[in-house]
This record gives sequence, structure tokens and C-alpha cells, in this order.
Amino acid sequence: MTELPSVRGAEVGRRIGVGLMYGLWKPRVLGAWRVPANGPVILAVNHSHNIDGPMVMGVAPRPTHFLIKKEAFIGPLDPFLLGIGQVKVNRETTDRTAITQALGILGNGGVLGIFPEGTRGEGDFASLRAGLAYFAVRSGAPIVPVAVLGSTEKRGRLIKGLPPLRSRVDVVFGAPFDAGDGSGRRTRKALDEATGRIQKQLAAHLENARRLTRR
Repeated sequence: MTELPSVRGAEVGRRIGVGLMYGLWKPRVLGAWRVPANGPVILAVNHSHNIDGPMVMGVAPRPTHFLIKKEAFIGPLDPFLLGIGQVKVNRETTDRTAITQALGILGNGGVLGIFPEGTRGEGDFASLRAGLAYFAVRSGAPIVPVAVLGSTEKRGRLIKGLPPLRSRVDVVFGAPFDAGDGSGRRTRKALDEATGRIQKQLAAHLENARRLTRR
């Protein structure tokens, strides 16, 4: 039986994230109240910078288990990320362990964080992988779109790969929505249709977030 990531560990990760993110930058969080207070939820986060995940982990109102590519689990980061309840994913294959863990998190009423674009890019939700639709349709969990804006606008002077220290990063949570069509179907066609619906919702949220934050 696959062991599920620790909820307590994810809460520790959230507290570390709070300290680091608010200590190093100035997050402005909008709409966090939209995240359901209990029950399974999927946070669908745009991904343009390495700090996007830790930022959301630190500002989200609930402890979050992110699906993270196995390449990030190097050296001391491996036991650390596992210890704070994150899920290691092998993107080269169908990672049954990661899938079981992700569905287990949602089955237990937890929060699963996903970068639906798969890899870091423009962060505009233009290219979605089917994984988000699969987890949403299979679990029935609502999706909350999350836009992280400002993490790539400028480079820091001290550490070039990070935003300038004490600069503002906006995190905008959108309204939860269901990806499925209500039929409960999990066919390839149903998942493709769900992916299309998700993409429209995420793109609309990002546009709204940019308008709200003027970024």
C-alpha cells in the first residue's frame, strides 16, 4: 500500500513558506477566501519561476501538497521535500505511485497543488497537460485557479535567479469550478473536453488577475 504524504509535514512546509516568502518578498494575496475551507481542492498554478510553488505554499490558507518533478529532489532537498509532504513525480513515465498519492490526498479531503503547464514557461496557461483534468474528473475535486504575477519582472541584484528582495509578488486565487461535465465519464474524449474547459477558465482567471493587479 502506497504511503500518503504527511498532512502535518505539509503544514510545517506552509509555516516555513510563510516565514521565507514574507521575509524575503512582499506577497500581496487576493481572493484566498475563495479556497474552500475543507474538502478536496486542486490549486492550478501558473508557472514562470521557481519561487511560484513555495510562494503559493506559504500564502495558501491550507497546507498544500504539490506535484513536483523528481529532478527537483536532489541532495538534501529530497528528504526535505518529502518531509514537508510534497509528491515526487517521474514525468518520463506513468508514475503510478505519484498518481496514487495524489488521488489519496484528494480522497482524504486534502489540497493538491499542480502546475498544469507541466514545466516552467511563460506562465500563461497556454499549454496544459492532461494530468489536471484526470485528477479533477477522477476525484470530483473543484479546481481553484491561482495566478502568481511579478516573480519574473526583474532579476535580483544579489541572486540573479530570484526576484529582487522585498519586491512585490501578487498571488490571486480565483473562484473554484468543476472540470467535469457532470456525467462522471473518464474516457479520453471526456478528459480532452475537460482540459479544454479548464484551459478557458484558467486563461480567463489570469486575464482577470492581470487586470486586478495591473501587471
